[in-house]
Amino acid sequence: MPQMIFVNLPVKDLETTKGFFGKLGFSFNPQFSDENTACLVISDTIFAMLITEPRFKDFTKKEIADASKSTEVLLALSAESREKVDELADAALAAGGSPANETQDLGFMYGRSFQDPDHHIWEVVWMDPSAVEGQG
Repeated sequence: MPQMIFVNLPVKDLETTKGFFGKLGFSFNPQFSDENTACLVISDTIFAMLITEPRFKDFTKKEIADASKSTEVLLALSAESREKVDELADAALAAGGSPANETQDLGFMYGRSFQDPDHHIWEVVWMDPSAVEGQG
């Protein structure tokens, strides 16, 4: 079985956050979802556990970062092409997300970013495969 990652993110309003990511074309795994948690399926091996803040507090002794004031994590997703970067970023902004950083265009690498309804920053990046070939 390939290794998987489950990123746990606190959310203020689970239904709002689910609606936002649903508009971006993502689905949810009901097996790992309930009234306090939604398992956002990003790929076969990548998931974001969207957890209401009260339930999230059960998993940590630390305060929950206010993502509207500080950055606790940058979530980066790869995209198949520059066009796919734009599609996802544009969909996020149309669905109620907000801009995070300026577009980055280095020729061999292109990226845009957005904030979800809870102000978590998502970066979407395409990198020219020929630019990294033989870099091992």
